[in-house]
Amino acid sequence: MSIQDLGFDPWFEAHTAEFGMADCSFARVCAVDRGVYRIRAEAQEVPAELSGRLAFQTDNPADLPCVGDWVTAQQHNNGAAALIHQVFPRRSFLRRKSPGENATHQMIAANIDVAFIVQSCHFDFNPSRLERYLAMAADGHVEPVVILTKTDVLGPEELQRKLELVGSVTKVQVLALSNVTGSGFDAFQGALSPGRTYCLLGSSGVGKTTLVNRLLGRQRFETRAVSGTGEGTHTTTRRQLIVLEQGAMLIDTPGMRELGLMGAGAGIEAEFEEFAELAANCRYADCSHRHEPGCAIRAALEKGEVRQERYARYLKLKKESEFHELSSLDKRKKDKAFGRLVKDVKKRMKK
Repeated sequence: MSIQDLGFDPWFEAHTAEFGMADCSFARVCAVDRGVYRIRAEAQEVPAELSGRLAFQTDNPADLPCVGDWVTAQQHNNGAAALIHQVFPRRSFLRRKSPGENATHQMIAANIDVAFIVQSCHFDFNPSRLERYLAMAADGHVEPVVILTKTDVLGPEELQRKLELVGSVTKVQVLALSNVTGSGFDAFQGALSPGRTYCLLGSSGVGKTTLVNRLLGRQRFETRAVSGTGEGTHTTTRRQLIVLEQGAMLIDTPGMRELGLMGAGAGIEAEFEEFAELAANCRYADCSHRHEPGCAIRAALEKGEVRQERYARYLKLKKESEFHELSSLDKRKKDKAFGRLVKDVKKRMKK
């Protein structure tokens, strides 16, 4: 298998002059687990670690390699291990705000063509959470496709209502399937094309890993039943890229309990495009769409042209994304100020 088969297309080839190094080759990151990497080039998949320069001179953790990245790597130990020196620019990405109070980005995956956003028809079904995933995909320039799993727990009429509810949130492609009966699986499999990279996103217990096992035709990865309360149980513990037999690449990810957005304004506007179109007619360019006179969005809301609940979710996501972005900027300013202070102290000590 060549690196072109792994997705190294002309867009990445255009950067080879800048990122080429003596005694190094190009490889794709196929697994990341708590700072441990595995990369794949033409020959095989090998464990890899970061070079000292990359590990200690990278200020932003989001700039370190993530699954799907292309990197410049140097093999050693007779090709049984490698050292990662550089990370190629990312054509697309999936990221979220880091869990907890940290105002930083956490990379989920990079260089993704399509994100399969998986929700089950059982306990996990949540339109507002779906909007978050859609905004995440739009923010990273990734094409989204919605997958509804566990359709076997519903009757035809209930399933149709679920599909209509998804349709009220987004106009992207929706695939409905069941891992129990196999219904809809052929359509899902047919959506995978050789040389393209896909990523499975969703909560724990929605059936992501079961889908991967079904594509592989064997129980390669462990799965567990959902608890009686409907809570998913974590089975996948790391993000990993799997090359399927037909040549498509699929990234499985652990279920995400927190899905915070930060600096995702463009993605939110793309997901809530009806509000973006209305906002162009607001009286003020910096309209917050809450109380200003001449707000086109509020006017449409009063006329019943947009739904109140979708308007509320739009404002909530915008406020959240902007708040975390400001927190991140403040943190970076404090870090720079602290860095200048340390340098100043060192200079005085030398005197």
